[in-house]
Amino acid sequence: MRDTTSQDRNHELQSLLEQMRDHPERDWTEARKRVKILREVLQSEGELSGD
Repeated sequence: MRDTTSQDRNHELQSLLEQMRDHPERDWTEARKRVKILREVLQSEGELSGD
């Protein structure tokens, strides 16, 4: 098993944001929570890319 990297987190964040944008009709409650956590972690690591 490999460690999760900032690149992995950033990829997950971008994937979630694209899905949310492409399918606004879905319930994204849990995904929004995950997006918030990913942004906080990436911000603390100094790895958050501007969006």
